[in-house]
Amino acid sequence: MAVPDKDIPTSRRDSPDLGAVVDLVKDYAAQETLGPIRGAGKWLAMGAAGAALLGAGCVFLILGILRLVQTEFGFSGSWTYLLPYLIALIATAIVMAIAAWRISKKKTLQKES
Repeated sequence: MAVPDKDIPTSRRDSPDLGAVVDLVKDYAAQETLGPIRGAGKWLAMGAAGAALLGAGCVFLILGILRLVQTEFGFSGSWTYLLPYLIALIATAIVMAIAAWRISKKKTLQKES
């Protein structure tokens, strides 16, 4: 003798018609798709905000380095205008390399565990 499922409402448990099955499938699909999507939306919004703030911080860092080199170091000759920009470009490459290294390091750690 089979024991009826207590979690399913009586109306759905007793009526084997097609409408009840369709309603059950719709409820299940909504439960399994909409719930995780709502949670992922918040996670994506926080990630996008963090990326935007980190990008703005890097831009200000590089502009600060450029301004520091332009005002504090006295370059003479034809390098006066070009060298501060080259130094800022090198600093940008270093920041990008560190970011890429950290991203790949995190992916490597996720695969190992």
